[in-house]
Amino acid sequence: MSQLLEDDQNLLLRIAREAVHSHLAGVNAGLPDINSGILSQPLALFVSIHQGRLRGCIGNIHPFGPLYRNVAECAISAAVGDPRFVPLTLDELDAVTFEISVLSPMELVRRTDEIEVGIHGLLVSKEQGRGLLLPQVASSYGWDRERFLSETCRKAGLNPTDWKDGATIHRFTAQVFSEQKLQAS
Repeated sequence: MSQLLEDDQNLLLRIAREAVHSHLAGVNAGLPDINSGILSQPLALFVSIHQGRLRGCIGNIHPFGPLYRNVAECAISAAVGDPRFVPLTLDELDAVTFEISVLSPMELVRRTDEIEVGIHGLLVSKEQGRGLLLPQVASSYGWDRERFLSETCRKAGLNPTDWKDGATIHRFTAQVFSEQKLQAS
């Protein structure tokens, strides 16, 4: 996966914020028209919204259409469609920060020692359950590999030990950038 340049990161973060603002204000979002380069490619991503702690997170591991349009759609969904949180309001928008994780392609994990905490995110699936945790989640909680696998199983609605018993495990990396980190640099 090609790395996004800082200008591209800034543009995607601006698209995320403006899409949410337009949606909450009830006006049509005017997206740029990008026809070439990495921003026009269909890449998997997640948009996270933080207000001190997580306030919403929605993504797409099977992307369709260009990255920049998917960022806008996922940002709106994270703001108003994450069932774990009440929808964001226009009054709250200035108090939140946006973070975008652009994912690499999924790789099947054959041995759990192939998983590097802090480097890889996980997708665990078994029967009807499927859960995904981004690479930064394990690091932020100080989890080891086994705890990361167990928590991903829990997110999937599975038994925490199902990763040892018939679950399919995929790993991926992510380029993670946020308004907070880019403003600090």
